[in-house]
Amino acid sequence: MNDLALMLRPHLSQSEAAPLRRRLGEALKRAVLDGTLAAGSVMPASRVLSQELGIARNTVLHVYEELAAEGYVVADRQGTVVSHLPTAAPRAAAAARRAEQLPPLSRRGAPHALRPDSHAENMAPFMPGVPALDEFPVERWQRHLAQAWKALAADDLAGRGVAGEPVLRSAIAGYLRASRGVRCEPEQVVVTSGTQESLALCAHLLADPGERVWIEDPGYPGAKAAFLDAGLDLVPVPVDAQGMSPPAGWWKQRAPRLVYTTPSHQYPLGVVLSLSRRLALIEGARRSGAWILEDDYDSEFCRGVPLAAMQGLAPDAPVVYLGTFSKTLFPALRLGFMVLPPAAVERMLPALERRLAPGRPVEQEALASFIHEGEFTTHLRRMRKLYAEREEALREALARHRPARAGLSPGRGGIHVAMALPRWVDDRAVVRRAWDLGLAPRALSNYAISPASRLNGLVLGYANVPAARAAELVRQLGAALRLRTFASAE
Repeated sequence: MNDLALMLRPHLSQSEAAPLRRRLGEALKRAVLDGTLAAGSVMPASRVLSQELGIARNTVLHVYEELAAEGYVVADRQGTVVSHLPTAAPRAAAAARRAEQLPPLSRRGAPHALRPDSHAENMAPFMPGVPALDEFPVERWQRHLAQAWKALAADDLAGRGVAGEPVLRSAIAGYLRASRGVRCEPEQVVVTSGTQESLALCAHLLADPGERVWIEDPGYPGAKAAFLDAGLDLVPVPVDAQGMSPPAGWWKQRAPRLVYTTPSHQYPLGVVLSLSRRLALIEGARRSGAWILEDDYDSEFCRGVPLAAMQGLAPDAPVVYLGTFSKTLFPALRLGFMVLPPAAVERMLPALERRLAPGRPVEQEALASFIHEGEFTTHLRRMRKLYAEREEALREALARHRPARAGLSPGRGGIHVAMALPRWVDDRAVVRRAWDLGLAPRALSNYAISPASRLNGLVLGYANVPAARAAELVRQLGAALRLRTFASAE
């Protein structure tokens, strides 16, 4: 088999959706443009190439005709010859030079958070924040989508308001009142595309550039990015066994405009904010004129009876409650929500209307039906049991194999655990080696808010790690750590 056929083989996989002729043509065009097929070289005869690729000769003939019509090749006495064209390499170099001459990005355009996750990483074991996608009831969800499409009128395609479909806002309010003790009515609920959009909206609407925002340290990188993009002054607040722990005197000396917290299951350490600290935060915010952003991202999976949401602890608390369906259902749904304090609804909705656009009416109607018919709570009940089993299996495997002085987060529940590593182990290097092994943990040091932080460890998602594979995957993780004690036999 000649080199060209070997190069083309991977592009002709039957798993690809595009027609064979198009895939072959695009592969040959790329080869001409990037210089793989040198100008003046003779293409293999159509009969020879079709035999080596195991495809019909007519397919090759059609592709050659297309290449000739578009100027990639010419036909002469020698056969089909590659045209003399500028290769992609010089064009790429010129584009790089032009990019260097472009004006710089704004400070808001600079990357602050972890790099975006690829699809492969999202599906790999130990990826934090990814639910058990293979356990989602796809067929039942499709039924709700089909019903939503059937009931949709043409006018509904424009959406029925920027705050979200009324039926979904009602369903969310009812669910939160019953399950989380949130004080809310449907008009307080604002549907967003997820927590990241909710955070960006709050950062821009509730604080002015230069004002302080208290943020847990370590904490959620997406929140850090949203606040920096809004021009806010980040104040890292330490976290201990009882959650966010602002030092004495900070309410007077470093009073914030915003306080961001994940009280039900601190991200990423997993501790729970104590009731006394919740009440102290609410009282401090009231006295200082601050807003609390309560990110309740995975409380549905906490063990036992979780503490009620901060939002419902006191009447008219200055708390904006944030939730998402990415963890409870699936990330691609891209639906989250905010619950505004009653007194803030009239003030905030006009501003939200300038920043939000109605959209996704079908998914919102389907989700409302999914909640109203009890499918949502049924799914949560199943996942709560499944995740408890997977967490126990992971903790048991880590207890057998983790190295000395590598402690696990104490919290139970949620869909991830944090593991501290000895100082001499570079957690980011471990993550790079783990990815080469098909694993996707996150480096704990990437969650540090303060530049002076000495965090070192791994954040391990377990929702997508079957209990039966926990021990095997932990041993693979040991290979990434390159520590004998971690990879030792039972």
